Amino acid sequence: MAKINDQQAEYFINRELSWLEFNDRVLQEARNSKNPLFERLKFLAIVSSNLDEFFMIRVASLKHQVHVGFQKPDPSGLSPKQQLKKISLRTHKMVDEQYTSFQRALVPGLKRNDISIVNRENLTASQRDYLETYFTEVVYPVLTPMAVDSSRPFPLILNKSLNLGILIENKSSEKDYTFATVQAPSVLPRMVSLPTERPESKSFIFLEEIVAMFIQRLFTGHKVICAYPYRITRDADLSIQEEEAEDLLMEIEKSLKKRKWGSAIRLEVDFEMDERLVHILKTVLEIHHGDIYYINGPIDLTFLMKMYNLEGYDGLKYLPYVPQTPLALLEGENIFQTIHKGDILMHHPFESFEPVVEFIHRAAADPKVLAIKQTLYRVSGDSPIVKALAEAAERGKQVTVLVEVKARFDEENNIQWAKRLEQSGCHVIYGLVGLKTHCKITLVVRMESDGVRRYVHLGTGNYNDITAKFYTDLGLFTCNAYYGADASALFNMLSGYSETPGWYRLEAAPKGLRKRFIQLIENEIKNAIDGKNARIVAKMNSLVDTELIMLLYKASIAGVKIDLIIRGICCLKPGLSGVSENITVRSIVGRFLEHSRIFYFYNNGREDVFLSSADWMPRNLDRRVELLFPVESKELRQQVIKILALNLEDTVKARLLNSEGKYKKIDRRGKGWIDSQNYFCEVAHHTTKRYNEEKTTSIFQPVLSNHSALHQEIAVDREEE
Repeated sequence: MAKINDQQAEYFINRELSWLEFNDRVLQEARNSKNPLFERLKFLAIVSSNLDEFFMIRVASLKHQVHVGFQKPDPSGLSPKQQLKKISLRTHKMVDEQYTSFQRALVPGLKRNDISIVNRENLTASQRDYLETYFTEVVYPVLTPMAVDSSRPFPLILNKSLNLGILIENKSSEKDYTFATVQAPSVLPRMVSLPTERPESKSFIFLEEIVAMFIQRLFTGHKVICAYPYRITRDADLSIQEEEAEDLLMEIEKSLKKRKWGSAIRLEVDFEMDERLVHILKTVLEIHHGDIYYINGPIDLTFLMKMYNLEGYDGLKYLPYVPQTPLALLEGENIFQTIHKGDILMHHPFESFEPVVEFIHRAAADPKVLAIKQTLYRVSGDSPIVKALAEAAERGKQVTVLVEVKARFDEENNIQWAKRLEQSGCHVIYGLVGLKTHCKITLVVRMESDGVRRYVHLGTGNYNDITAKFYTDLGLFTCNAYYGADASALFNMLSGYSETPGWYRLEAAPKGLRKRFIQLIENEIKNAIDGKNARIVAKMNSLVDTELIMLLYKASIAGVKIDLIIRGICCLKPGLSGVSENITVRSIVGRFLEHSRIFYFYNNGREDVFLSSADWMPRNLDRRVELLFPVESKELRQQVIKILALNLEDTVKARLLNSEGKYKKIDRRGKGWIDSQNYFCEVAHHTTKRYNEEKTTSIFQPVLSNHSALHQEIAVDREEE
């Protein structure tokens, strides 16, 4: 078998550039005229939100590396400085395309639907009068103009805040002008609704436009030369010395305050901004010219998410979809009794997340339940699960909750929930030193007539009832004794100093998960070398880990057929001659965010299927607590295999990665029109409908005799098979 060198840069795609290609696929959905108008607005908002986080974390990290003189290249052969240059070029192009789409397609589309975005030049007289009153009574009292001179230093500009840079005439100064800045108040709506002549039409103006219209009122006695909006993005990567922190919670709270004032990473300015203003901002913020983005339109398109939520425009969105109750739970009996009958698989959001919420609620109220243990990584702002856990503790049950307070950008929310849970009497663990706890598991211990039984829920996604409506994830309910024993061992490990146990069914990072994946891949390699059929199908969010990528190349060379379904970052190059010709990589970006992690290994016909909370990234395998768990029921295993098969057959929302690192649409010639997400919606809806129809039929069906009725039921079953 040919040997390959893991030091060859041409085998790898740069992580950051791969992420930008993912964001570009989101942008393509915004540009896709087949998507409803308001959905396109939402995609455009997501592109902006994604870029904010990318700059605050990934670009900031690279700038740190350059600052300290770190020059080691990444696996693709690029040094931090080279990465920053390529990122800048790619991102400028993306932002230009984003605003071209907004101005040329979406704004006219809104106008065709009686929604206008106006600026100060095309206001009607009545609208001007309205804005004068609105500015005087609402906006003006909130504004705080800040001039910069010898006695007043340049103010600290808040991360991601929208501001106006202003030049004021100053004849006593050698430059003849003074710089000033004012923040567009974040407490006021970014889009201000204007009066219109027709009630069915809507018209909006941006808050910064209103401030600019009346800017002279803030500087009475001085002439305002110009005023233009700008926005800065700061380094928001928290640096926490966990080993030295006496109180992790206090350390994180301190770091959160610093996040607002990290060094400036990116500067967005109005494309017509006076170059004197640009020069002042660039100098004071110490911004490189390549990090300045001239924006031809409203800065920060995340406001489009608010527009998406305007009432009365459901016709401009996807048809509403109501998640269905999983078939096994349609009888409506006690959820513990149903789980006792057999494992239950749930496919969110096509199937409802409500049974998971009900599981916790029922456990909280059930007098037979002795204890509840759960990990929480990201929860919703008004989480019914957290409320149920608090209620359980107040009822005297043993409740242990690991709240990961280091979950990025959810730190503050999680700290609040952790404190509330503690006040209710829960045992709260604030994560582990040096590790993020990213696994999703719940254990309910219940006293039953035949003794204590453990009920377990395992998932690929967070215990978040909001995101569960638009993230695709899988969840498993089981009361299998082996899973229960593993769950107890895991929580003992998380809450105390228990050593990692020998697992019955689960496998966990950071100790054994990497090793387990290596064993599974190497088994397929061995089978291929022995002349047996060998296949791997892996679905995840990101593939970055160099060791696993090299092992996949080795498997491809051995003849293992490998299909990868990777939503976001993929550092592996498929289709390389003699290296990865047996590997395909596709990404699905559609109505729902693909989030499930599924791993299939043919295993000489046994067909092993695993679900996991982990992607194939060093952080997941080495620096987080993650879980991998098998789907053991033959019926449920086939359901998961079918999910993978449909993902691989998607010809509408899937894009194929080529050896050059570019994603291309699927060639549909000779293939059907398959949108896997729509298909799963239809299947879930049809399953529920069919169940209800059969139930109705059985209620009104006349019974001739016991023998005849049984015969009829068997005949129907055979017909369905």
